[in-house]
Amino acid sequence: MSAPFPEDVADYLKNNPGFFEQYADLMAQIFVPHPHGGRAVSLAERQMLTLRDKNRETESKLAELIAFGEENDQISEKVHRLAVGLIAVETFSAVIHLLRFHLRDDFSVPHVTLRLWKKPDGVNDLPEFAAVSEELQVFAETLTHPYCGSTSGFGTAAWFGEPAAHLRSQALVALCDGGSTIGMLALGSEDGKRFYPEMGTLYLERIGEMISAALVRVAKPAK
Repeated sequence: MSAPFPEDVADYLKNNPGFFEQYADLMAQIFVPHPHGGRAVSLAERQMLTLRDKNRETESKLAELIAFGEENDQISEKVHRLAVGLIAVETFSAVIHLLRFHLRDDFSVPHVTLRLWKKPDGVNDLPEFAAVSEELQVFAETLTHPYCGSTSGFGTAAWFGEPAAHLRSQALVALCDGGSTIGMLALGSEDGKRFYPEMGTLYLERIGEMISAALVRVAKPAK
């Protein structure tokens, strides 16, 4: 008679949970390899070690979730502070100054700049109204979500001035008024992993929406 396949033994034990009750002494007689190498251990000890490893894994995942939650809470607080500040400002220059202050000091983004396609009447000339190529304007219109990744191939690196040569990653966020794109926010970093393609962009989207709303509001003439 041929020996049963391991799968047959496993299926039998799963389908006959009373086996080890009937053969209780067998538990103490069967030894299996230690999960981390070394001596052999009993089935009962092996089960205990397996449960202990699973508990460690669960605790690690829980700690990771807590850390993510705390990080999200901190980011939410920063976004809230930026939103409160944007509500209070009344001019284009004030919006841009506030934006740079919060993103650099609160969000630790080292390089912040933006470009707007059209200068509203009554607004002073600012670097943010410098000419932008048609290709970049079309690219901004195609951004359904912020772009995160390399600085090469877009022409936006020049917006950062002298630091441009040292930047290794950037985030590009379209600024919109309803369905129309009015400009683009660019965030730059010397760290190639600061802005990467797989990162979440929800907060960047929210920041872009808040900035867009503030810019559109200050561009409207007072009644």
